[in-house]
Amino acid sequence: MTSEEILTGVGLIAVLAAGAQILASRLRIPAIVLLLPAGFAAGALTDTVDPGRLLGPAFPPLVSLAVAVILYEAGLGLDLRRLTGDTRRVVIRLIWIGALLTPVVAGLAAAPLLGMSAPAAAVLGVVLVVSGPTVVGPLLTYVRPNERLQRILVWEGSVIDAVGGILGALLFHAVTADTGHGPVRAVLGLLASTGVGLAGGAVGAALLWLLLHRMRLDEVLAASAQLALVVGVAAGCNAVREDTGLIAAIAMGVVVATRPEFDVPALRPFFETLVSLTVGLLFVSLSATVTPASLRHVVLPALVLVAVLVLAARPLVAALATVRTSLPRAERAFLGALAPRGIVAASTASTFSAGLVADGVGGAQKILPATFLVIVATVLLYGLSAVPVARRLGVTRPARSRPLLVGGEPWVVELAVALRAAGPDVLMWAGGAAERERIARAGLALAPGELLASAAGAGAELEGITEVYLLTAEDDFNALAGALLAGRDRGVPVYRPQPPPGGAGVVAPFMAGESLFAEGMTGAEVARRHAAGARDVVLFHVAATGRLAPAATASAPHTPPGDTAGQVVLCDGAPSTFPTG
Repeated sequence: MTSEEILTGVGLIAVLAAGAQILASRLRIPAIVLLLPAGFAAGALTDTVDPGRLLGPAFPPLVSLAVAVILYEAGLGLDLRRLTGDTRRVVIRLIWIGALLTPVVAGLAAAPLLGMSAPAAAVLGVVLVVSGPTVVGPLLTYVRPNERLQRILVWEGSVIDAVGGILGALLFHAVTADTGHGPVRAVLGLLASTGVGLAGGAVGAALLWLLLHRMRLDEVLAASAQLALVVGVAAGCNAVREDTGLIAAIAMGVVVATRPEFDVPALRPFFETLVSLTVGLLFVSLSATVTPASLRHVVLPALVLVAVLVLAARPLVAALATVRTSLPRAERAFLGALAPRGIVAASTASTFSAGLVADGVGGAQKILPATFLVIVATVLLYGLSAVPVARRLGVTRPARSRPLLVGGEPWVVELAVALRAAGPDVLMWAGGAAERERIARAGLALAPGELLASAAGAGAELEGITEVYLLTAEDDFNALAGALLAGRDRGVPVYRPQPPPGGAGVVAPFMAGESLFAEGMTGAEVARRHAAGARDVVLFHVAATGRLAPAATASAPHTPPGDTAGQVVLCDGAPSTFPTG
């Protein structure tokens, strides 16, 4: 290819990746719905969008490194200590039962349907284990299932990516080691791959600890160090033994997520942006490699395989995972009705199929087009059916707000109690031990210790947070935290009380943002009036649907009957709820 063609191809891939994601965000649909057709069409209609020609033999290794970065970021969310009770039990069961049962069902169906050899069908079955938060998250935002289902599905999608990547890498090496060799050498090769990956992950995690904990790099250098180490360790492991970099990357992420020395919420923003870009580029590039000719004899068998996965494998996994738990029948049924496939399935299919084709494994050339069709079909099927199924089962979450109140001052805790009485499902966070004890005594839900730092990102999605109110006594903290959370642009509005005019704050008087309450009602003023026993100061309006809105004036407004169901007002110094209309 000429330099002009290379520039045109690379530029078109980047534009399609970003454009499809932007359009998908506006349409409120998973980006994959647009990324796959965009890449497929570009590959079929142009000669320039051809990753194989653009990058040559460098394309598969670069895909492997990109997947390593994605799996490292997924590993950063693998802290199962935040799961308790039956929710934890169901998530763990979904992962291990799904990882064992789905490959068996998918592999047994794929072999006769697609005319694959047993090794190729087994690899395809493992590839189709993964789901992924990049697909599940947008669907859950659209469906709005209840909190328990939201949490189970988000955690399953995050963890199963890593588990599926590990199983795929191990099975790939087992298959390739077994090709032309005896079983002893196959087992030794499998153990060698596992050892190289885990050793690389341990070295990478140790270097991250040295750089991030001991040297205390700033955010910019910390992000650069993470990216360099993930890519460097994955590349080094792949050079020693192919695709063991995936195992190393996951191991690094898990260590960082579980060790208290690492500030995971501060580490993730850069990688979330990087992974978003990487996902777009990978989906467009990988789907461009799927030619119309490769799909010709795969479409109908792949659709039958989708039916097997949707109607048999997933319901069976969900039924076994929820047996003898407190989940009602409707929630069990919904868990069995949502399991789309996403980016890691496409990436691992591309990586593994190329190696298996090179080794002459029968039917390996069908792994990528079959995976492509399964991804498209499951996303479209679940995307169209999830909302009506959730409504029919009665597992959707009401439209009421779930605000996160940050702060533990007495008036803030009493405000939270009043808001809860008005309908919103209140969640609180505070840094001080005394404040957290005060919140617990009031019987309010206390957010995990690290949630504030991720309240506008993965934490907000996981907990179903609809807005954040920064109500600490420190105006500068409120301003800085507000700028941090609002800057992440995840659709979660962030509010803080206005600082006192002419105040002595370092940053608060000079930072814009969504201000709470009426003019002059600063946080200190609300606290003063609360202590003085003030009356009739309106703080919030609560709609009949349970949605929450900060009051714009200090006195009760003239609202038409039915517009609001209640107001939260300072009465005798305590926030109280009063009906309106």
